[in-house]
Amino acid sequence: MTSVLDRPIKAPAFQGVGFRRRLTDLTATILVTLSVIVALVPLVWVLWTVVVEGLPAITSQTWFTNSFSGLSASAMGGGVYHALVGTLMQGLVCAILAVPLGLFVAVYLVEYAGNSRLGKLTTFMVDILSGVPSIVAALFIYALWIATFGFPKSAFAVSLALVLLMVPVVVRSTEEMLRVVPTDLREASYALGVPKWKTIARIVVPTALPGIITGVMLALARVLGETAPLLILVGYAPFINFDLFGGEMGTLPGVMVAEMNNPTDAGSNRIWGAALTLILLIAILNVVAKVIGHFTSVRKQ
Repeated sequence: MTSVLDRPIKAPAFQGVGFRRRLTDLTATILVTLSVIVALVPLVWVLWTVVVEGLPAITSQTWFTNSFSGLSASAMGGGVYHALVGTLMQGLVCAILAVPLGLFVAVYLVEYAGNSRLGKLTTFMVDILSGVPSIVAALFIYALWIATFGFPKSAFAVSLALVLLMVPVVVRSTEEMLRVVPTDLREASYALGVPKWKTIARIVVPTALPGIITGVMLALARVLGETAPLLILVGYAPFINFDLFGGEMGTLPGVMVAEMNNPTDAGSNRIWGAALTLILLIAILNVVAKVIGHFTSVRKQ
């Protein structure tokens, strides 16, 4: 005798997707696509304008090898060698100070803080610091480093102000990447008797390293274009200066600010050329970050 369990179960016939659901899906697809297009149009327009206007400047033979020292406001020629070096020096010092600090804070918040008061206070302060305008950071460094401690205006003071802007971005991006690392990896390491600090250093951080590097590059790209710290803490110089602790120093944003009041064709050429150079510098940094992240990522055996 055949039991009820032995009888084949007939699956219900597929009724198809209803018109209302298909209409809703089509509407959502159209809205999302239009949103992407609306967002891309101004971005592509800005990029195209900068490339068209700045290409004649950066294709000059002297653009990456000369400075604007000795040139009059209306004289064509020269280059941004001094500004490129100044931007890289300030950005490098900023990254050296901000990246370890942001990384350690993020590790503390993810791995050690839990629901402690110090963890909550740290998260609150990071959130506050994330919204601080660059001019406020520059004024704080001016009041502390220059007015209180008596140090002269310098590119190093600019780097300190940029650290205040870069640290919260590094903390937030690193924190998110560390949280993505599966808890199973940590527990497997603990089960083998590996200490927590070594688990973080050998497993957690290397697993999240590609994302951490990308976040660091995004944070660095943000601070490289800041102008307020330059105007308040160091000033612009049209000549090369390798001294981080004294004297004015040229930077790419500084070139754009200094030439804003230059109505000649030379001034316009310098502004657009500096803008395109800054975009190319940020693009190169992001490509380098992708390459480093690719070769440092943890691969499955």
